[in-house]
Amino acid sequence: MENQFLSLFEVSIAFEESHLFFPRIVSWVLVGLLAIILLSKSKKVAPALRRAGQAVMHGSDGFDRKRFFGTILLIIIYFYMMAVVGGVFPNTGYGFLFVSIPFIFLLALLYVDEKTKKNVLVIALTSVVAPALAWYVLSELFRITLP
Repeated sequence: MENQFLSLFEVSIAFEESHLFFPRIVSWVLVGLLAIILLSKSKKVAPALRRAGQAVMHGSDGFDRKRFFGTILLIIIYFYMMAVVGGVFPNTGYGFLFVSIPFIFLLALLYVDEKTKKNVLVIALTSVVAPALAWYVLSELFRITLP
């Protein structure tokens, strides 16, 4: 009888799946919030989606196809390369660090209006400092495993 009560205080952790716990919770919360938004705003969402689809397919004033599709392409490459580089340096966060620097640089270049020497220098500094600072705080101070 006493062993049954003691087993309540034992915790076993499956480390190969433990890192998926909170992302699953966050994913389901986001899906639930999306459902609530779609149900409560369906009369506004449907026409907006039609207009957005027409803008993407046919182009319209105010829609920048180069930036839109460039952003999508950069994001796809970013996540793919993070997995590749993270596989080379597992559990170090170098995948995040080494891939975030060119991602932020290229994304900022895509959106900057004037590519002056000063703007490119600021973008280059930001694209190095921001990921390095985020990597240091998350990986070294909080011991959060990054890809």
